[in-house]
Order: sequence, then C-alpha cells, then structure tokens
Amino acid sequence: MQLGADHVRVRVPATSANLGPGFDALGLALAYHDVLEVRAVGSSEVRVDVTGEGAGEVPDDERHLVVRALRIALDHVGAPRTGLHLTCTNRIPHGRGMGSSAAAVVAGLLAARELVADPSGLDDATILALATELEGHPDNAAPAIYGGATVAWSRAGAGPQAARLQIHPGIEPTLVVPTTRLATRAARGVLPATVPHADASFNAGRSALLVHALAQEPALLFDATEDRLHQEYRSGVMASTWELVRGLREQGIAATVSGAGPTVLALHPVADRERVAAAVDDLVGGSRRWSALQPGVDSVGAVAERL
Repeated sequence: MQLGADHVRVRVPATSANLGPGFDALGLALAYHDVLEVRAVGSSEVRVDVTGEGAGEVPDDERHLVVRALRIALDHVGAPRTGLHLTCTNRIPHGRGMGSSAAAVVAGLLAARELVADPSGLDDATILALATELEGHPDNAAPAIYGGATVAWSRAGAGPQAARLQIHPGIEPTLVVPTTRLATRAARGVLPATVPHADASFNAGRSALLVHALAQEPALLFDATEDRLHQEYRSGVMASTWELVRGLREQGIAATVSGAGPTVLALHPVADRERVAAAVDDLVGGSRRWSALQPGVDSVGAVAERL
C-alpha cells in the first residue's frame, strides 16, 4: 500500500460515555473538538507540536497516542512508515471523562486513512476495531467516529460493533468540568466484580428507556438516566462529582457522571437551558474548580480531509 497524500487534517469530537445506565455501551458525541494536522515527511523524524490541552505534558515523539494509532493503521494496510510532523490543537480536557484518549486514537486512525492511496482498507468498521484494541472499550470511540449517540457492543468472532441512535432535536447536553483529573483506571478500580441481579435488571430497563427518551420523549430523560451499576460505587474517588450529580438530580435535572468522571453531564430539553445553567451556578457558582460548557451534540463525528 502506497501513500496517496502527505498533508491531512482531522477534526474529532469529545464524547461522553455511559449516559447514566448504559455502562460501557452508550455514548454521545459533543460539539467540542480537537483538530490535528499531519504531514508525512521524507526523513525519519517524528515531531509533535501541541497547543491547548496537554501542551508540555504529553509526549512529542513516537510515544504520542496519535502517532501510535496512526502507525497501527498504516501497518494494518501495509503502508510504509514515514517521518511525521503533527500539529495538535487540543480543546478536549484530559482526564475528565470527555473521551480525550479516544479522540486522539480516532484522529490518528483517520489521519492514516487519508494518507494512504486506497482508504478502503480502513473503513469505519476497521477504524472502530483498531480503536477498541487501543482503548479497551468502544463506547467512546463509536460516537467519535459516527457522531450523534451510539450504542456499542462486541460480537463473538466479529469484534466491536456500533449503531447510531436517533436523538430528538430538542435535547442538548450541559457539562460541568472540574479542574481536577481522574484516571480511568482509578475509576474502574473501585467497581465490584459482581452486582446484585436486581441492580442489573434495573439498569437494563433504564438503558432501554434512555434509547426511547433520546429519540422521542425528552421528558423521560430524568428517569432514563438513573443508574445502579457504576456511579455510586465511584463516589469515593470523586466525591464532589457525585455531590454535584445528586444536587442537580434533586432539582429534577437528568445529571450523570460523564464517562469515568469527574465531569458531570446533564441531558435536558433545549428549553431548560437557562434553568440548568442556574442550577449549576447555584451549586458551584463562584468556584474556580468548575466550569460549565453547553457544546451541543456533534451529529457528524470525526472528519478528515486531504490538504
């Protein structure tokens, strides 16, 4: 496989996984993006320039997650290894439960697809499979690739799968993002190996209800985002997040932990935007430890183009 381009740009959205009861399955793409430019160069040099989130913190060489993902994709289709110059403009907060690592992985994979002469070997299904190998779960990668809301699962012998869900146009997300970070590994480490059958049954019903609420009845979002599988178990490692979730829910707002946390996600009708903003301000207003975002839903997913 030969390269067909030497300069590409990728825009990839932040994502929020779980959405309450849909643990490791449901995800939502957010209109809040990282932008990546990749140049293939004749030398063996790898250089990564980062502005915004992660600047001065993430590796600037082959160890960078985008580079690793891009290399895996090029190797998958037998494309030659080349030197790379990456320019990353990052907005997605790191370690906040907004899918920053999935965004980096998907960006690298899609950049590789645009670089090669024949992109058919890196179709969306293959991108999802490669992203899941790197991420461990497809719940963030799926909405980053496909946009909108998605449900992801794995089929024996066929690997990760994903389907887009319909979203009612009157629904929008509000995120409340803390300055503190939490590693996904730490958030997963406090989860029990087993849960009561009644809790599993409860979440199965709420997940089904959430699919319906997202598509047709936003008024059901509050009940549909109830969870018994993961959020309260994690409260000990993100006490302020859990306190904010509970505070918003006490006001009738469908608040959940975004991904592994510690960001809080609220799903609500557009008409409730000001009420939700006021509730957030009432609970955390004046605190420099939190900032609120209302980015909207990204209905497109990651976009790549040759330059």
